[in-house]
Amino acid sequence: MIDITDIEAARDRVAGTVRRTPTLVANQLKAGLPTEAAVTLKLECLQVTGSFKARGAMNRLRATPETDLARGIVTASGGNHGLAVARTAYVAGVPATIFLPSGVSREKVAKMEAWQARIEIVGDEWSESNRAALAFADETGAIYFHPFADPLVIAGQGTLGLEILDDLPEMDTIVIAIGGGGLISGIATAIRARRPGVRIIGVEPIGSPTLKACLDAGELVTLAEVTSRVPTMSARRTEPINYEIVSRLVDEIVLVSDAEMEAASRWLWFEMGIAADLSGAASVAALREGRGDLSGREHVCALVCGAGADGTASAS
Repeated sequence: MIDITDIEAARDRVAGTVRRTPTLVANQLKAGLPTEAAVTLKLECLQVTGSFKARGAMNRLRATPETDLARGIVTASGGNHGLAVARTAYVAGVPATIFLPSGVSREKVAKMEAWQARIEIVGDEWSESNRAALAFADETGAIYFHPFADPLVIAGQGTLGLEILDDLPEMDTIVIAIGGGGLISGIATAIRARRPGVRIIGVEPIGSPTLKACLDAGELVTLAEVTSRVPTMSARRTEPINYEIVSRLVDEIVLVSDAEMEAASRWLWFEMGIAADLSGAASVAALREGRGDLSGREHVCALVCGAGADGTASAS
């Protein structure tokens, strides 16, 4: 388990290796959001490699002895974590091997290759890619970086929570996309320690309700299938550390469709000039569709957690 001291240590560890990303008030809009609360976007899509994942990967690297890195780094990813690990390995001067499902963005694969990572496409969903990554680690001795269940990775993502708390002192609600649960686990830990009254709302795809299914069942469950086409938000099963943190600290998880995330991505491009992938647009999708209890809330932070061109080509 992690606590606020782990996140504070991560903030010190990654200082100078990741960006402090900006915030932007969502105003002057043609098609406004259906809430009376003020909405501020946290633009983590402008982070190194285009997502928050750079924080966790770098914290994991900088807490790892150099001798453990000699055979390189391996991971499985829907795209954004793979990009972060590719860049992290490049900075460290060690090889990276990234296992990815077939639905991964070709643009993100090209970026990983530009960071000199070796790419392996295995399976149609993250858990299949992950089994291959774990087998590769066993065979080669490469060190495995879990995308959402490693305490050091979670603490690294939690540094984003500290940053948001510093930048938005009036925030009373935050809306966060969920894939495997590492991001919301880290941010929720930071927020509950520093500002416990903030309402924390998670967002998952209808076709991959990983943590909501666990909360509804009251235990860890494995989804029978994943039908979402958003690989960065598709995991059939979370891990005990994420389930425990989310069940204890998160107020609510809501669901959005892939189409609603795509429409939100187009909205972000048209209204704000922000190029977000579908996971990055998930929080805005929830707000646009009126999902999540905002009763009496005055200032909402919507986290735009990942970059991508999903909404740019079809925007008008």
